Amino acid sequence: MPAPPHAVSRLRTARLARSAKPFLARGGSRVLRCPDCRVALSHCLCSLRPQVATQAGMCLIMADIEPLKPSNTGWLIADVVADTWAFGWARTEVDPALLALLADPQWQPVLVFPGEFVAPQRLLTTWPGADSTHAHASAGGTGSTANANPGGACAAEAPQATEVLRDAAATDSTRAAPPATASARRPLFVLLDATWSEARKMFRKSPYLDHLPVLSLQPDQLSRYRLRRSRREDHFCTAEVAALCLELAGEPHAARTLEAYLDVFTHHYLQAKQQLPVDWHSAAHTQLRSLRPPDVPADADAPGSRQNHQNV
Repeated sequence: MPAPPHAVSRLRTARLARSAKPFLARGGSRVLRCPDCRVALSHCLCSLRPQVATQAGMCLIMADIEPLKPSNTGWLIADVVADTWAFGWARTEVDPALLALLADPQWQPVLVFPGEFVAPQRLLTTWPGADSTHAHASAGGTGSTANANPGGACAAEAPQATEVLRDAAATDSTRAAPPATASARRPLFVLLDATWSEARKMFRKSPYLDHLPVLSLQPDQLSRYRLRRSRREDHFCTAEVAALCLELAGEPHAARTLEAYLDVFTHHYLQAKQQLPVDWHSAAHTQLRSLRPPDVPADADAPGSRQNHQNV
């Protein structure tokens, strides 16, 4: 039985319902795509979809047509992280459900954005309870071409993360009840899913996000994302940023699973675009299989064992 549609899928359906004309994906408008993974039917990867239990949640605020793009990686986040929400962004209005989520006392929402655009008193460079390994593994910014903020404040220059979180909670008048302590509340990473120019506009013109602390992350790696071009290698796609946030929050298995799933998605997408078969024994597939729970058969994603999918 197919999994129920997740938040990004539902947002895509709602966005399509408002469209006056069909959305044409760049370079592949006539490709017959699987509605559940958005890859060409001949290269469907639905049988590979992982889902990992996480303490952290993800809140995606998506630019208008971002949910419609088959190359969007916010979809992969929602595949992997069950507690993922997705909202469309508009300059003149905000979804009441988004405001309710940000005010929910079980969550500690933190906006992820490059520190060079943020007032120093809002900045975090680590997560409470995260060790130095997690902090070192992180990168900054979000969006389909997200900036990684190599010039952001270091941990010694920024206020202590726990203090900033507590201050943000104390000054948030929208909360219906006194919040729990920062350590008891679950992290909710707020990601602006858009091109870099769109994400900057969203950051400037979303006053309902102004009270949130901002997590500015510093990378020690370059982006591996190959489905859209960027002028800079320190621009990260949204799924890469989410994986780095999970690592920072102390959930390395979820982070590695999302990274591996992104690599598998990229392989299927590009192989379909180039009309080449899927290499089911590629390094990306091997890595994703190695991260599966022990009760999942090792050959569960082999072409002969997949159900209701096209042969490759």
